[in-house]
Amino acid sequence: MSLAKKLVAELLGTFWLVLGGCGSAVLAANFGGDGNPLGIGLLGVSLAFGLTVLTGAYAFGHISGAHFNPAVSFGLWAGGRFPARELIPYVIAQVIGGIAAGFILLQIAKGSSGFAIDPGAAGAFASNGYDALSPGGYSVAAAFLTEVVLTAFFLVVIMGATHKRAPAGFAPIAIGLALTLIHLISIPVTNTSVNPARSTGVALFAGSGALGQLWLFWLAPILGGLIGGMAYGWLGRDER
Repeated sequence: MSLAKKLVAELLGTFWLVLGGCGSAVLAANFGGDGNPLGIGLLGVSLAFGLTVLTGAYAFGHISGAHFNPAVSFGLWAGGRFPARELIPYVIAQVIGGIAAGFILLQIAKGSSGFAIDPGAAGAFASNGYDALSPGGYSVAAAFLTEVVLTAFFLVVIMGATHKRAPAGFAPIAIGLALTLIHLISIPVTNTSVNPARSTGVALFAGSGALGQLWLFWLAPILGGLIGGMAYGWLGRDER
């Protein structure tokens, strides 16, 4: 498969992830106001993120490997599953896809007369944050630890599920469910990133607060991805 096709697949897959996951948070999580039975809430948003990865992996996995996430690309490189020469092009494509999705989501959201972004509010426009911008008011240290640990385990699941000795054809299900679980754990802490492209795609439109904290949602997920990738690279090295 040519690199150009891989990059287009990564762009489209990341677009789908951000539009589906963040779109569910912006448009559907609290639909109708507090207590409305049509709002999907934390559980629904968590499932939406998992479904985007699951469906995107089946659609694009055979083309690009379905990373859709710079932290995943870095982790797979650290684990010996991805060539260094494709790392930066993948990250660029993923970020472009995330930003494009954030822009489209903003245009949709603005179609409602009551829509407004409060840049000082936690989770504004599905953005990630810590301290005052954390949905649960969690500290920067708690946010950093959460993002590192959960991204590391996400890489362990990805590498284990795609190992040559794993059951064939089921990797997207395991990966999608893992991302759902990650959101169930960490939405109250950081609004869940584990993906710098996802964070960037909405932070650019969420205001100065989200942009000022974006550094953590690049550093922590990539560090976690490297840790998880190296850990599983060692763990699975002798398997045949």
